[in-house]
Amino acid sequence: MTCTYQPINSQEKQYNLDTRYIRMARIWAENSYCERRKVGALIVKDKMIISDGYNGTPSGFENVCEDDEGKTKAYVLHAEANAITKVAKSHNNSDGATLYVTTSPCIECAKLIIQSGIKRVVYTDPYRIDDGVQLLRRAGIAVEQVEVL
Repeated sequence: MTCTYQPINSQEKQYNLDTRYIRMARIWAENSYCERRKVGALIVKDKMIISDGYNGTPSGFENVCEDDEGKTKAYVLHAEANAITKVAKSHNNSDGATLYVTTSPCIECAKLIIQSGIKRVVYTDPYRIDDGVQLLRRAGIAVEQVEVL
């Protein structure tokens, strides 16, 4: 039996990496206590995860994201914000990194992404408003949506 090696091109290799990291971000989203939507994020630099985050309340707050009417509380942090602030507290930096997030960034998170030096954003599910994606593209940040089964 002969096995033939089929080399994959760099585009296919990147897609494979992207889908793996997105699947990990989905698993990380399971840590969220939010009921309406669970979002996970990973910041990857040089093929290493340097930070992670999921949507939830700030440290020291009760783990309840929605009010009695089911609306998200104003102080809930998005997954991207949690990942970016976490890397800011570490010895790493996010210059040139890729952010993998299960939902496309909102406008406020897009501003943080731009300021953090992240150069690429990969997401699966679109947010209801696409102004964050538009702002990222305007800033020259590569934004890609991938479908993961």
